[in-house]
Amino acid sequence: MPAALFVVSEEGYWGEECVEPLTTLDSEGFDITVATSSGSPPVVDERSVDPENVGEETAAWVREVDETDERLNNPVSVTEVDAADYDAVVFPGGHGTEWDVNQDRDARRLLRNAVEGDSGKALVVCHAAGLLAFTRASDGDFLVDGRDVTGFPNEWEDGIVDDHDRMPDGRKLPYWVEDEVKAAGGNWDAELDDDVSVTVDGDLVTGRGPGSSSAAADTLLEELGV
Repeated sequence: MPAALFVVSEEGYWGEECVEPLTTLDSEGFDITVATSSGSPPVVDERSVDPENVGEETAAWVREVDETDERLNNPVSVTEVDAADYDAVVFPGGHGTEWDVNQDRDARRLLRNAVEGDSGKALVVCHAAGLLAFTRASDGDFLVDGRDVTGFPNEWEDGIVDDHDRMPDGRKLPYWVEDEVKAAGGNWDAELDDDVSVTVDGDLVTGRGPGSSSAAADTLLEELGV
């Protein structure tokens, strides 16, 4: 049975970006483990379950999975897992990743080992692409240096934060994902003229945002040969 590890934020994951890949891989028979930085249950970003933002159907679906999925409600700590034990390691996005997952040394280890390993793949979605900017490869260079990637673009961020980089909940955004990934050498293209943006570079699959979650999950399955 194929296995997948989901590394999800305790500070606010974007519902669709987690639930879409999770249910897609679930339907293909994957044994799924959910991990968070501390081992506490991940927290869904309330904006991602607001019907006014995402529509009633998506809001209800995400809320149901978030509340009832035992894997989401009983995660393990990222310190307890190894990428080599999984066919895929998935990093859903959401602004919350900027405060935990993207800064977590074990999340960086999992991403590095998934991308550099012999058989596994990594899927990184939306704001979780910030993890690429802080992860070093085994040779000491940034893992993203020279790689083609997509993720949450500055143009979209500009429509969310205020003039002081404050989020709607009042928290100051510590960095903008696109800026950091470019600074680390990533070949960034969020394909803003396209409805969906998914990029594959070796064992790394990246997705732009919520609207690309389904395509990103399907692409991951294709790359895994499922």
